[in-house]
Amino acid sequence: MTKTYDLVGIGNAVVDVITQCDDSFLDLMGIEKGIMQLIEQERGETLYAAMSERVQTPGGAVANTIAGAGALGMQTAFIGRVRDDALGQFYADAMTDNGIDFVNPPVADGETPTSRCMIFVTPDGERSLNTYLGISTGLTSDDVPEAVSGNARLMFLEGYLFDHDAGKTAFREAARATTAGGGLAGIAISDPFCVERHRADFLSLIKNDLDYVIGNHHEIMSLFETDDLEAALRKTADICANVVCTRSGEGVTLIRDGERVDVPVQSVTPVDATGAGDQFAAGFLYGMSTGADLETCGRMGNLCAGEVISHIGPRPQKDMLAAFKAEGLI
Repeated sequence: MTKTYDLVGIGNAVVDVITQCDDSFLDLMGIEKGIMQLIEQERGETLYAAMSERVQTPGGAVANTIAGAGALGMQTAFIGRVRDDALGQFYADAMTDNGIDFVNPPVADGETPTSRCMIFVTPDGERSLNTYLGISTGLTSDDVPEAVSGNARLMFLEGYLFDHDAGKTAFREAARATTAGGGLAGIAISDPFCVERHRADFLSLIKNDLDYVIGNHHEIMSLFETDDLEAALRKTADICANVVCTRSGEGVTLIRDGERVDVPVQSVTPVDATGAGDQFAAGFLYGMSTGADLETCGRMGNLCAGEVISHIGPRPQKDMLAAFKAEGLI
């Protein structure tokens, strides 16, 4: 009998390697503060070696969302590529330990190592990311079993993988398989630069194959090359039934079939902002899967985001279902 999933994610399988450092270390290593930079393998090895007291966690934006959703009790699967090396084995085991079906066995052949993101957290909570993309970007349709994508109630795609034609094709096929099976497919936009590189394809995917889109205000505005967020929200809602736009401290805007709700957030001083958007998505998707109204979905997302920024690391440490109950959301 085929297994049915509440949520299936497709994304970069990246090991997050986190360390704390001061600004002078960033200067010494030539790390640009507060942004994500893509780096080559050699630079990755240099930075990895320079890190002290590393904390390793299985990461990748959509993988973090899947882990958060799994912790809420959803049946989840993750599709992503890792190499059969120490970090790849760590990743696969850690995902499975979290109750997530890690669909793809580690790849034994080839030279490209498992993807990793070195995260340097300074005392102000700012994070500087240096990502070596490694094997995970080679995802193709062959990595996406139709038995999984066709049996997902919700499919969640990671915008970063859109940078490769094979990834675009895999996304379209996965989204269509989910929709054909009666599920809903959507995307985390991931990065305004990703949109700029592939705007026409992004808009086509959202319009023709997706039921929901989640992005921050920079990403939503980037879709339509405008500085007017309201105009960008209207245009996105014209081509997609469910639009979610996070605006960090300003709260979140949710639009479903023309109905709009703005949900404020409680301002929290972040200890480590890693994973805020990923865990927002986990809470939102949990709400969506249970048929909650828009405001409840937004509040669930905000609670999950608020929890994850209160500690180091991109995954929840508290029982978020209990938190939902305490807030009267379930």
